[in-house]
Amino acid sequence: MTERKPPGVPFESWIDKQIQDAERRGEFDQLPGLGRPLDPEIESPYDELWWIRRKMAREGLSVLPPALALRKEAEDALAAAYAAPSERIVRKIITDVNVKLRDMMFKPPPGPPLGMKPYDVEQVVRQWRERRADAADG
Repeated sequence: MTERKPPGVPFESWIDKQIQDAERRGEFDQLPGLGRPLDPEIESPYDELWWIRRKMAREGLSVLPPALALRKEAEDALAAAYAAPSERIVRKIITDVNVKLRDMMFKPPPGPPLGMKPYDVEQVVRQWRERRADAADG
């Protein structure tokens, strides 16, 4: 059990002495995480909702409003379409995301407006072909 601080001894000196005594006894030698870097979050400002943010990140959850989440999904779908290995897959990716875009256009959710319209499948396929041709040439 830790002894009480003697009267008249500053806390800093007393705490330093406690730490030095524990180091000499080897009480810090087998701590978990010994030699590994500290979590970078330890340097960030305190956030009362840290545990919620960490759980959401671990579970892959998002708190974006539906319109912004769909905008992100549509941008990701376009990038996936450009990287697709076949025209059939490009068409499927763009057709699937267009269904969601049209649905939200006609039934807007609360929050900021979507500000997007469905992609032109033929235009995306044309651009996909051009990108593949450029990649093959370069």
